[in-house]
Amino acid sequence: MTLRRALIGLGAGVGLSFLILPIAALFLRGIERQAWAALSGTGSALGDALLLSVFTTLVSVMLTVIFGTPLAYALARWRFPLRGLVAILVELPVVLPPAVAGLGLLVAFGRRGLFGEALTALEVQLPFTTAAVVLAQTFVSAPFYIRAAQIGFRGVGVDYEDAARVDGATEWRVFRFITLPLSAHALAAGLILSWARALGEFGATILFAGSLQGRTQTLPLLIYTILERDIDAALWAGVLLVGMAAIALVGAGWLARRAEGNE
Repeated sequence: MTLRRALIGLGAGVGLSFLILPIAALFLRGIERQAWAALSGTGSALGDALLLSVFTTLVSVMLTVIFGTPLAYALARWRFPLRGLVAILVELPVVLPPAVAGLGLLVAFGRRGLFGEALTALEVQLPFTTAAVVLAQTFVSAPFYIRAAQIGFRGVGVDYEDAARVDGATEWRVFRFITLPLSAHALAAGLILSWARALGEFGATILFAGSLQGRTQTLPLLIYTILERDIDAALWAGVLLVGMAAIALVGAGWLARRAEGNE
């Protein structure tokens, strides 16, 4: 028993160290080199990237809620042909290489893409615009919300919904006053994770939207752009991103525990 516990502890310690060390090194090196001082030379770029990241991720979250919620509800409650295949396709962006995601968006919505002629006829240009950043972020991050929303909807007892229907409530009122409140914590946790994933999106964005300051250059793209010429500024921008992601994870974890406590 003692040997087994020692082996498990050793393996757990190695795994934990491997996951923590890169983040700890980022913070320690940033503090050691006083990396925040280097931001004076990239202040405008950092401000633009931060504002753009906040704006695009918020729009992405709004789109995810509007279109992801009914999709998650349908997958959680409805039975229809090829439902399993639809579920796989919905979650596929989670495991797609970022370059493939960006290439797919470009082939679908680029000038020579699948919908390129239709968009051109409507005088709409998506690649290398702020809208392209939003689409890339939404594509890679929405599955996190949809998955969490499915779990939340499945966790709502049908007895509560049936009781409301017996009392004369319409399907919309059942969803609005029964299903949605009871699954709210799970939905909020999934939404925070979706936002954090959108905040860190890089590969699909740089392929589909490029890296234009003030227009498509989000924080991850800024780090990539300034890494070679100013590693200190890149370090501090990275620390900023890690801090924002950590806050999101803490919030998501708290909401997830609240959701489990309500079951």
